[in-house]
Amino acid sequence: MNPVGVAAAPPEAGPGPAWQSKCPWGTPNTTSISCSLADVMSEQLAKELQLEEENAAFPEVVAVAEGPFITGENTDTSSDLMLAQMLQMEFDREYDAQLRREEKKINGDSKVSISFENYRKVHPYDSDSSEDEVDWQDTRHDPYRADKPTTTPRKGFIGKGKDITTKHDEVVCGRKNTARMENFAPEFQVGDGIGMDLKLSNQVFNALKQHAYSEERRSARLHEKKEHSTAEKAVDPKTRLLLYKMVNAGMLETITGCISTGKESVVFHAYGGKSATEDKVIPPECAIKVFKTTLNEFKNRDKYIKDDYRFKDRFSKLNPRKIIRMWAEKEMHNLTRMQNAGIPCPQVVILKKHVLVMSFIGQDQVPAPKLKDVTLSSEDMKKAYYQILNMMQQLYKECNLVHADLSEYNMLWHDGKVWLIDVSQSVEPTHPHGLEFLFRDCRNVSQFFQKAGVAEALNERELFNAVSGFNITADNEVDFQAEIEALEKMNEDHVQNHGKKLSMFSGDGDPPIYDE
Repeated sequence: MNPVGVAAAPPEAGPGPAWQSKCPWGTPNTTSISCSLADVMSEQLAKELQLEEENAAFPEVVAVAEGPFITGENTDTSSDLMLAQMLQMEFDREYDAQLRREEKKINGDSKVSISFENYRKVHPYDSDSSEDEVDWQDTRHDPYRADKPTTTPRKGFIGKGKDITTKHDEVVCGRKNTARMENFAPEFQVGDGIGMDLKLSNQVFNALKQHAYSEERRSARLHEKKEHSTAEKAVDPKTRLLLYKMVNAGMLETITGCISTGKESVVFHAYGGKSATEDKVIPPECAIKVFKTTLNEFKNRDKYIKDDYRFKDRFSKLNPRKIIRMWAEKEMHNLTRMQNAGIPCPQVVILKKHVLVMSFIGQDQVPAPKLKDVTLSSEDMKKAYYQILNMMQQLYKECNLVHADLSEYNMLWHDGKVWLIDVSQSVEPTHPHGLEFLFRDCRNVSQFFQKAGVAEALNERELFNAVSGFNITADNEVDFQAEIEALEKMNEDHVQNHGKKLSMFSGDGDPPIYDE
């Protein structure tokens, strides 16, 4: 008899050992289901297999409780408009949720927080919002604007007893001043004070009002200055029209670009065209000098033109902007005198108001270098010095001119010789400050060539005597300049007693001629 009392059932016979059915590393029992090719290609079978895979991967389906979406039970989905509105509602929910996350991330634990409330989507079909929730724009209160317009009675106060309020009440005036800021120009940023009970005193409001008017006038002046004046490497509409007319007339073929800028002008490069008259030949390359129409550069330069006998009477009768045209005319006359004397300088082509067209000193759009930028040998530097000495003598004696701004910055080196440019400020020796300008030119030339190592270079006093023909024998510079001022005083008294000087050069554009 079995001691346990229960007969043990014999184990079932299987294809393998008993441990293999429980071991996780054992070979799984796979049963292959045979099917035909038609079943494999069946679309119904493919759907069933896909559903089985989804059920195996996601056994529990979580129901979305976000609200009614596209379902066939509670929503009519036959309308495309309804579908579009529901999709837009879902997009708005996701967008607002993203904004809340960004807002929480940025604010953190800071005491001062920001809000993206203005950027959130508000949709009429949003079921998440409660019935009591309304758009914030409909509930905000503007403390500066009354719901109904209230007028102050003729007696000047409202209320009785302790509740009396006059028109000079601090709170009322402060809110009125804050509301009046909306009348400022749009360019004046006053900010958004909605939700804050701001009160501006009369003193603060008047200061802001005055500042707003000043900024508006300044903006108008800047706009006018930009429209009616030339700037750095730019031209105003009137100047641009003058250049277009030159190109359309065939005088200029094309304008390539800016090659130089200065205190008083901008220089452009252009290719010359054909002249309307046969007697005038336009060079293949031209330089267009556009004098700036702003007055800042000419405030300290009137001394060069108001005492010039050629323009003295016209200077006082012109308005300041027309003086700039006179400045361009002055350079044209001076260049014509120098060209007639054989001094290397640009050739004048035409003058239109404040635009002067000259021949281009250079080649293939590359301007000739200034004397301060070029590296010359000792022989070429010595040659340049004697050439400049000769040109200064010619300019003084034959052209009856003083450059008045001669330096290494206004001398170009081209084709093995020196060319003089920028003679708009040049005056005659009879000018009240003509000899002072000549002495300054001599100082600049002498210092430059002495630094360059030219041993034959004269000092400024010797150079002044060599150019002017005077024989001032002063030992120091102070006495030398005192004698120059005495000579200028004598010349000024002579001109006042005997009338204006006769013009010796009447063929340089017909300047005005006066009799003794």
